Amino acid sequence: MKKPLQFQRHYTVSEARNLLPAVAAWLNEARELQARMERSSRRILEQFGEGRDLGGPRINDDLRALARLKEVFEEFESREIVVKDFERGLVDFPSLRNGREVFLCWQEGESDIEFWHDLEGGFAGRAAL
Repeated sequence: MKKPLQFQRHYTVSEARNLLPAVAAWLNEARELQARMERSSRRILEQFGEGRDLGGPRINDDLRALARLKEVFEEFESREIVVKDFERGLVDFPSLRNGREVFLCWQEGESDIEFWHDLEGGFAGRAAL
């Protein structure tokens, strides 16, 4: 009996490669937004402890940044691209290899997609394309 597929979307190597510039940009933007949110959280906690009013333009800007961060993560989710390690920029693209579902594996800093692994294998199980 054939195992049911876990993903609806499956990328060819070429399709995944074409998305790398966008994926790298989304990762960078998400990291910047996350850092901004962490700074904002510290500031809000300090002001809250001092009994200050927490409304106003800065809070509105923070809420817009949070909404944008959600949109960036939805970019990955809507394409079924799996971010395995946000900090390292480790990303997997669902693919089919010899009739079975696998991941094309890319890590930020690599110039190209050159590896794949089983869905359960993870980074340690990477094999050359």
